[in-house]
Amino acid sequence: MNLRARLIIASLSIGCFVGLSGCTSRDMDDLQRYVAEVLARPPKRIEDLPALKPYERYVYQSAEKHLRDPFAPLIDQAKKSATIVATIDEQQQKFNDEVTAHNQEELEAFELDSLRMVGTLQNANELWGIIKDSAGTVHRVQVGNYIGRNFGKVLDIKEDRLDLREITKDSEGRWEERNASLALAEEP
Repeated sequence: MNLRARLIIASLSIGCFVGLSGCTSRDMDDLQRYVAEVLARPPKRIEDLPALKPYERYVYQSAEKHLRDPFAPLIDQAKKSATIVATIDEQQQKFNDEVTAHNQEELEAFELDSLRMVGTLQNANELWGIIKDSAGTVHRVQVGNYIGRNFGKVLDIKEDRLDLREITKDSEGRWEERNASLALAEEP
């Protein structure tokens, strides 16, 4: 570029800058009047939130009423369990029957290490363990309930822990039993 072109560009730039600097105003009277007007308005009453209905838990008991489990496939469960293992010994059959026959419970959807025991409840005849899942929901369990993904059956409830028996498959596909426990969680 030659010198003349540079001078023209520089003078146009300076002219635009000077012209635009005149467009600003430090007068804020209209903004202050509007803010004062809004603040002078009487406050409106905020409507109350609607009342929340308490959650009512419903446990579907298909085994007690001899009804079909709505979450089970339409294929006959006996055929399904027969195809899992053709010939198994008596102990394996006992575990297989327990795994296929019991109704799945809510806490079986969670890994055992994601559950926390937060306390116990007791009345004259029964002792319940209070379990908190990873979503923050609190559940009540008693001896015989299942928790965790490995068919963890609650065997005993103590003040400081739950004793469980889990059923897992080994590398050969055979069921094996192992003991586990869920200790009372300390508050953070």
